[in-house]
Amino acid sequence: MNNIRVDNMKTKKKWSKSIKENWPLYVLSLPGLIALLLFSYLPMAGLYIVFERYTYQGGLFGSEFVGLKNFEFFFSNMDNAIRATRNTIVVNFFNIILITVVAVTMAVMMNEIRSKWFKKITQSVMFFPHFISWVVVGTIAITFLDEKKGIVNGTITSLGLDPIAWYSNPWLWWPLLIFFSIWKAAGFNSIIYFAAITGFDPSYYEAATVDGASKWQQVTKITVPLLMPTITILFLLSVGGILAGDITQILGLTNLNPMLLETTDNITTFVYRTAIQNGQFESASAVQLYQSLVGFILVMFSNWVVKRYDEEYALF
Repeated sequence: MNNIRVDNMKTKKKWSKSIKENWPLYVLSLPGLIALLLFSYLPMAGLYIVFERYTYQGGLFGSEFVGLKNFEFFFSNMDNAIRATRNTIVVNFFNIILITVVAVTMAVMMNEIRSKWFKKITQSVMFFPHFISWVVVGTIAITFLDEKKGIVNGTITSLGLDPIAWYSNPWLWWPLLIFFSIWKAAGFNSIIYFAAITGFDPSYYEAATVDGASKWQQVTKITVPLLMPTITILFLLSVGGILAGDITQILGLTNLNPMLLETTDNITTFVYRTAIQNGQFESASAVQLYQSLVGFILVMFSNWVVKRYDEEYALF
């Protein structure tokens, strides 16, 4: 007991000493800490709405408690629930893999650019799509894919071929959604990987050049292995959102076209159509909780797998 008390006293002294010496840093962290508490932790009390039949009269803690009833609406129509889950997982799975591959490739290629001004222009051009809203992207898509006046169909018909019914054929939209996601996100991710590459010790490449290694060998034997921790961390963070559909993407690109729902209806759009439009906020919150729990489990499992391979690559 005495040893425990001594350890506690030592810990308190270290804390007080640290606060006295670094109090400006603690003060600087207060706004972020307060924002985290206000906007991330306090709103978690609203999760209680998942387990009640919410009414405005009863409020959050005065409405009828119904247990897991709110989860039933998602699974009551199993065909639509399975379809939405399938579409979400398929699109997000390929997004995670392909965006990573494209972003790493772009970062490696950008690192080989020697002209500083051209490198800055390239970074800006690649980064720009990240700031374009999905509504604007949807307008661009219509310009290219419109069945009568679109640029793509105009080119196809000029070659004597039949035009493609882009907005009538749902099975064209898995690759289209993945393509637009890559176009919008790969540039932003490539900047992250490029920042990591610029921090690598140049002596590795100098030694490889002296030994006669080609550029391809330097990329595969030095750059990619050194990038693996960054790739792994971003991959683990992405896995947590594999069930999170982007409703703004679907609204912007398809406007919830009923002819395309077979492949474009994800979990988020399903909840929007069946719950939020009808004012069933508790049902929508239940599905969001389901998505969050599954994402948390996937992150924990993926982190466990990575840790078994190499503990240095794991998040925690």
